[in-house]
Amino acid sequence: MILLYFLILPLLAACLAPLLKPKAATYLTTLFFMLPFFAILYCIFYGCAEIHLTTFSPPIGEIYLTADFISHAFGLTICIVSAMVALFALPYMRHRFEEMELSVEGEFRKYIFLYDLYAASMLWLVYSGNLILLYIFLEIALITAFLLIYFYGYGNRRWVGQLYLIWSLIAGVLTLAGFLIIGINNDTLALKYIATVGKYAWPFIFVGMVIELPVLGPHVWLPWAHAEAPTPLSALLSPLTVGLAGYVLLRIALIDYSFIVSYRNYILAYALFSSIYAGFSVFKQTDFKRLLAYSTVSQMGYMLVALCLGPFGLIGLVIQYMSHAFGKSILFSSAGGIIAVHHGLRDVRQMGGLHDSIPAISNAAVVGFLNLGGILTVGMLGEFFILRGVIETFGISTGSLPILLAVIFMFILSVWYGFYTIRKVFYGKPKDTKRLEISRYLYVPLFIIGITSVLLLLPPLSTALIPGLKSVIWPLLGMGGVVP
Repeated sequence: MILLYFLILPLLAACLAPLLKPKAATYLTTLFFMLPFFAILYCIFYGCAEIHLTTFSPPIGEIYLTADFISHAFGLTICIVSAMVALFALPYMRHRFEEMELSVEGEFRKYIFLYDLYAASMLWLVYSGNLILLYIFLEIALITAFLLIYFYGYGNRRWVGQLYLIWSLIAGVLTLAGFLIIGINNDTLALKYIATVGKYAWPFIFVGMVIELPVLGPHVWLPWAHAEAPTPLSALLSPLTVGLAGYVLLRIALIDYSFIVSYRNYILAYALFSSIYAGFSVFKQTDFKRLLAYSTVSQMGYMLVALCLGPFGLIGLVIQYMSHAFGKSILFSSAGGIIAVHHGLRDVRQMGGLHDSIPAISNAAVVGFLNLGGILTVGMLGEFFILRGVIETFGISTGSLPILLAVIFMFILSVWYGFYTIRKVFYGKPKDTKRLEISRYLYVPLFIIGITSVLLLLPPLSTALIPGLKSVIWPLLGMGGVVP
């Protein structure tokens, strides 16, 4: 029950922060997301019980909060990223309001309300034990993200906001239709009591979440939304929100994996093609934020690949969400730091040698790309479990070799475009060798995220988290054995 009180704090921050001045509101937001972060850490090591809230008549059923390791992994990630991006946003949003010729204090109240509600809704989504509660928080997240783009985005922000909203609503309606079919067939929407998903519900949910994820095809909204959103939103939207589609697919797969098994080869081929195509598209981008957006499409292919690879792949999906969230929150914040310090600079062709003027942001960006590439961060574990999933699912033979090589190339491609971008943006001949004085808010939070991503690779965090994920996933898929 204690976990419930800590999960309420981010919702409380959305109510209290708008009453305070910008710095105090930022500190309150950070505190009210860090306290649940430490509460979740406690639950990972010592355990927490699920929390009953209320019960409705069928087909809704029991409303409760889950407290398993899947929710903890996603919740831990959402808390630390939301807390640190809130700190980063303090000088950044001041710069944005001044750029838009708006009142800083007045607009910050509106911004911090939307930010806190947006981040809190994602946290509650991953702890929702009932599909209707999950859907409600999904829609709150989508609407608050739309409003942040609409009010504070760049370029034609209103059109971009509407584009994002329309695609998200399509995804939401399809997913809701799938949820309702599940509720009718099972007489409940409580996850622990759902016996089967069925052949009619799965396609609605799968297509809806592929749009939200998104992978190649439905991805058309993502480069616009991520590039033109205010950077603190980009630093949550790309790292946290889109990956929650993977969370929903994971929860449904753990109830009924038959759809994935039936269409595994088609989904896997689509995911690999999407990830590799989007990875090569990164090299064509000239806008730094659009470059990072295409990287997100590529990384979301990882999650769809992992979904197809049995219990090892599903563990890889969870860890990949964490790794991508850490890396991309650092990278979008780095892009925002460049925008704030270099007066709106986003064109990669006009960059080069920025390490000389902003070394702290440059170093943080390196850590971000190490997360995407799975180098010396928690992403290493994600890639290991995805590869183990390929071997366990397809075996080691000449027939499975193309799949294994394609997955390995997908991983290599992330490293390739990561170091390409670092060289293009931060190294080479500098345009200006003068070192700039920048606010610590623009880089210290990024290093805290980076340190977290490294600590999760090491004991005791990794040795608590991985067996915990195994204890949830293995029984639900009817598996035995031990995770190495």
